[in-house]
Amino acid sequence: MLLSLSWAACTKSESNKEISPSVIGQVTLQMTDVMVHDVTNPPLGARFYSYACLAGYEVVALHDKAYPSMHGVLNDFPAIEKPQVADYSYQLASALAILETAKKMQPSGAMLQKYQQTLVDSCKKNGFTDAVIAGSQEYALAISKQILKYAKADHYNKISNFPRYEPHGGPGTWYPTPPGYFPPVEPYFKTVRPFTLDSAAQFRPAPPVAFSEAENSEFFKLMKLNYDDDQSAQEHRVIAAFWDCNPFALENKGHLLVGMKKISPGAHWMGITDIACLKAKTDFSKTMLINTAVAIGLMDGFMACWDEKYRSNRIRPETAIRKYIDPTWKPFLQTPPFPEYLSGHSVISTAAAVILTHYFGDNFAYTDTVEERFNLKARPFKSFMAAAEESGMSRFYGGIHFMDAIENGQKQGQQVGQWVVQKLGNKAVAVSGK
Repeated sequence: MLLSLSWAACTKSESNKEISPSVIGQVTLQMTDVMVHDVTNPPLGARFYSYACLAGYEVVALHDKAYPSMHGVLNDFPAIEKPQVADYSYQLASALAILETAKKMQPSGAMLQKYQQTLVDSCKKNGFTDAVIAGSQEYALAISKQILKYAKADHYNKISNFPRYEPHGGPGTWYPTPPGYFPPVEPYFKTVRPFTLDSAAQFRPAPPVAFSEAENSEFFKLMKLNYDDDQSAQEHRVIAAFWDCNPFALENKGHLLVGMKKISPGAHWMGITDIACLKAKTDFSKTMLINTAVAIGLMDGFMACWDEKYRSNRIRPETAIRKYIDPTWKPFLQTPPFPEYLSGHSVISTAAAVILTHYFGDNFAYTDTVEERFNLKARPFKSFMAAAEESGMSRFYGGIHFMDAIENGQKQGQQVGQWVVQKLGNKAVAVSGK
């Protein structure tokens, strides 16, 4: 499969230095597979995509005046020095820069070497000279090195110095849920440097409905909405399963709990980005820009959401309903291991949809085939915003989020997405008609 994909990626031309834009989606797909292997948590996955895509984009920016550098746009982003390489393909160097960055950042990044070699072999087969390939590799490594230095300074590597996060244990607060009872994921993610946000708290949402055990309270009404929802409804189950995207899901196998191989919400939206670019037949440079913009939106969206999660630290429906309404109740989906408010899928799906709508328009219909390889039937959507709306509701149908976490999550996602578009617009939106 790798060979068939990569042979289509490299094309002959008079200059012998062009590759298909589809290779960008192939590279991010390979990154996704490594994340599934590593059980990479959703915020960290967004961090991997964003820095890797930035490496690829900055190669483009050095060769296409319509796509300026992110220097002066992203927080603390450096002026990228152009490598002094005599013979190379900037498009191949761009793809290789993504791979080289991901190989260094992802725990099992060495797994990407097989695809990288297949890509290089396909380029040789289609007429790229050894000198061009070697020069492209040298160029990619030089750019990747600069991006990795930028990534190292975002403070993620200091998170391990924080004390271990312990559940508060108070009424209405989050506590680990079955079957895995995993510890909380990325409680200090807000301390990482965002790409476009002033801080992780820039778009702080309205507070969640206050916890109360009283049956006439607003919180009890929220619980009843989840409890009374018909989780046996076939369409609800289909929607919930399609957008599940829970890398931490477990399945009972006798006396064993076996991890299910699932992608993260960010990976799903990177896949949607690839589908849109292929349908619209965007050229290499624009495809690289759009992937980078979406990845940045995912990262900043997760930062904004996670900032609120560990501020409000709200109890999950599974814990609350079993304690106060029905001890036998179970959600259709497994509850992810972090506090409930806001809904992460609602935030990042809406942010990604806003960014994709900016580039492709309000009524860009497409068929989402991202989950087909996980045996989930493709779903058609009339627009990116329609997909984001459904992804948010999937968390209610799955029984893992209260409704205010979804609605306010969508509001925060809208703010983050618009902010990213505005920030990138000063430099890169001019390509929208290209």
